[in-house]
Order: sequence, then C-alpha cells, then structure tokens
Amino acid sequence: METVNILVEALPYIKKFHKKKILIKYGGHAMIDQNAMESTARDTVLLKYVGMKPIVVHGGGPEISRSMTKLGKQPKFIGGLRITDTETMEIIKMVLVGKINTDIVSKVCLHGGKGIGISGKDNILLKARKQAPQVILDGTTGEEKTVDLGLVGEIDSVNPEVIDMLTSNDYIPIISPIGVDDKGSTLNLNADTVAGDVASSVDAEKLIILTDVPGILEDPKDPETLIKRVKVDEVKELIDNGIVKDGMIPKVTTCVNAIQNGVSSAHIIDGRIKHSVLLEIFTKKGIGTMITK
Repeated sequence: METVNILVEALPYIKKFHKKKILIKYGGHAMIDQNAMESTARDTVLLKYVGMKPIVVHGGGPEISRSMTKLGKQPKFIGGLRITDTETMEIIKMVLVGKINTDIVSKVCLHGGKGIGISGKDNILLKARKQAPQVILDGTTGEEKTVDLGLVGEIDSVNPEVIDMLTSNDYIPIISPIGVDDKGSTLNLNADTVAGDVASSVDAEKLIILTDVPGILEDPKDPETLIKRVKVDEVKELIDNGIVKDGMIPKVTTCVNAIQNGVSSAHIIDGRIKHSVLLEIFTKKGIGTMITK
C-alpha cells in the first residue's frame, strides 16, 4: 500500500513536468562513488521514461587532480581556482571528455536511456572567452596580487541547437564543461555555471545541482536546520549573514542567475542520498533547498 501511495503522490508532478526539460548537474559524491553515479544515472533514465527531457552537465575536479598527480603534474589552485596551463588543459580534456563523460553515457545506456556525450566544443555549444586575471588575497602576506589563471574561461553564449535536436529525438545529452573561444582554443569552464547557463538557454523547467550537503543550512553542522525554500530576493541576505558562504556561494549564485533567466525553480540537493533526484521532484516535501522567483 505504501508503494501505491508513493506512486499516487508522484502523479501530479509527472503530469506537471511532462515534456519539460530538467537540467541535472552531477557533482560531489554522485561523481566519485560508482554506485552513486549508477543510481543517479538510473534515476535520470526514469525521468525520461515518465515523459521528461533530462539534460546532464557533469564536473570532475577531484578526478582531474588525481589524474594530474598520476601523470607527475602537481595541481595548482589560487583562491580555489585551478591554474590551467596547456598541459593541464590536455589532462582536463582527457578526463572530462574521455573518461567521466563516457562513464556516465555508458551507465545511462545500461539502464535503457539513449545517452549521448557532447562537450561545449560540439557545434560551438559553449562559446567562451579567457577569464581576465583575478585579484587574489594572499593568505600568507594579506596582500592583494593579480593572478592569470591560464586557460580558464567565462561563457559568452550558449548555442542550444544541438541540445534541442538531441532531446527532441529522445536522447539524453551529457555535457562536459569545456568551451571554445573565437580562435578555436579550448577553455576550462566552471561546471555549475555551465549548468545554469545551459538550463536558461534551453528553457529548462528545473535546474538540479547535486552536491555533498543537504542544501542551504542555517547551521552548517546541523542538517536539521535545512532551509527548504528560499526566494531569489532573500538570497543576498543569506550571503550577507554568512549562512551562504564559501563553496555554496557560486552554486546559489548560479541558481539565482538561472531563475532570473527563465528557469522556474532551482534545487540544491544531497547527491549522497539514494534516489535524491526522484525524491526532490516527485514528493511534496523534497529533500533539499528549492530556490524560486
């Protein structure tokens, strides 16, 4: 009987989001743990079979760092941003496009989905420009210094043509976050930003960001202080009060930008929880933080 009740509870959401695009950003535990990735891939396929149009953007920072170390190259970060020289960029392409993307595609296909991997370079999906040098506060001296991050990019425009073509033919696009500049050079992009910009460009109904925290917490040490819903105009106050800080700021900012550019709602959820995507979409309570206009 409990199973029947779950199905009945899901029905209104299945109807509401039928034929809608759902952008899911794979990150955190869902990227590192193979069982978690397989579970998330299966849930993504389920969304397709109940009539939605899932689109996946994935990251891969920890895997890139591990591969760099194995190849004898020390990862370098300034202010949390990866320094990306030409050799590092080759490793990034190898890991993101050649390994992680194909792993996700194979898991989606294993569960009956028509997964197809693309990068931001395909059909110039993600047109980008080199990021300007960043002013960073030196943690040792306390002085400001200007740092060139190398081949790190900012998105200029998104060309949704290839995504629309794939989703209209029942494929699940799985996107690696690398872009191309006007000279054809490859640029390393922030996966959260890519997810938000792509969601806006394809008129996605939802943006779902999988991470390793329950959502926005009033007290980071207490999962019971989860903020279930927040409006865009309340986000600034959360940042000013220090509730949203550190690595959560770019994720929340991405959500806000997506909503301001047409996405109906954005969700930050815990990818460590089994079937987290389904629980967030198909239940009244959800499991994470939902940001709305």
